[in-house]
Amino acid sequence: MKRLTTLALIAGLCTVVGLFASSGLEDVSAAVISAGWGALLVVIARFVAVAWAGFGWYAVFPAGPRPRLRDCISLRFVREGINTLLPVATVGGDFVGARLLAKRDVPGALAGASMFVDLMTQAVTQLLFTILGLGLLVWINGDGPVARTVAGGVALAVPALAAFYLIQRRAGHRVIQALLSRFASGREWRALGAIDQLYDSLRRLYGAPARVSAAIAIHFGGWIVGTLEVYLCLHFMGYPVDFMQALVIESLAQAVRGAAFAVPGALGAQEGGLIALCGLFNIPAEAALALSLVKRFADLGVGLPSLLLWHRIESRLRASGEEQDEVEAEPAGEPTVGKRPPPATLGPFYSYAPPRMVARLDEKELKKCA
Repeated sequence: MKRLTTLALIAGLCTVVGLFASSGLEDVSAAVISAGWGALLVVIARFVAVAWAGFGWYAVFPAGPRPRLRDCISLRFVREGINTLLPVATVGGDFVGARLLAKRDVPGALAGASMFVDLMTQAVTQLLFTILGLGLLVWINGDGPVARTVAGGVALAVPALAAFYLIQRRAGHRVIQALLSRFASGREWRALGAIDQLYDSLRRLYGAPARVSAAIAIHFGGWIVGTLEVYLCLHFMGYPVDFMQALVIESLAQAVRGAAFAVPGALGAQEGGLIALCGLFNIPAEAALALSLVKRFADLGVGLPSLLLWHRIESRLRASGEEQDEVEAEPAGEPTVGKRPPPATLGPFYSYAPPRMVARLDEKELKKCA
């Protein structure tokens, strides 16, 4: 998996270098500079979109043991930073967010289930956003190669989305278990709860269609907010597109980025997609590449503080875990059976420290996790 990611990263970098070289570095640089304050507005729009997505995550929780809104928003930024800037196939951050949410007085199974439901609502709204952009493209420019390619991608995405929903039902029990085992290498990932409890929580969340519908409406609004990135950036660069044209570019560019999830940061795919989409509205390649650079600047502007926030949260958890261990430490010479083990890490990739050996589970814990 790591080798495939590395090869995809190399291919993406080569594609980016080739596109920038063919378009002329000076022309692209001039277009980026012309964006001026528009680049800052794009970063602000990204902050608003991510915070709004955190509100969408909050909406799926029942009225009982639900987290605070600010917790969902802050951890949504953590998820965004990890998925955007680290080579985790755009899903690793979601597992980290669920684990951290389980540390904030939210039952582990409910935290894990909320993450899957949130991913489902985001995927549904992105598909709807793509279909909206495709419809506007056909209405504005008529049928063409780009429209037919996108239509083919939508046709493939629908069964994939249906399969993702089905594995969250009882029939997908083994798939979820394998998925958690793949990403959850540390002991503390058991905070997400036993698989049976996870499925009970999924059934509970999906059994409230009003909350799921509210989350879908919120996330769809977030995709619309993201259109401001394209609209503002192109306007400041001197290419005044209307909002519908900006929506076509943003929606289909996000679809391209989602299809290239295996490539870290969708390197090359985002740039090539923006060149093709902007070309439909007579926007030159250097402006499309400048738009891509501004978007990547927004990735860094939002992602780096989010990674620092993640580091701060993990440091606090480790510190509180060490203090609790000191309080619960037994006097010397007494048996240590049943003593609380030290907090585990996120595993070799997600952790800031080497993974510890997992303590042997007692018989009750084994039955619970079985």
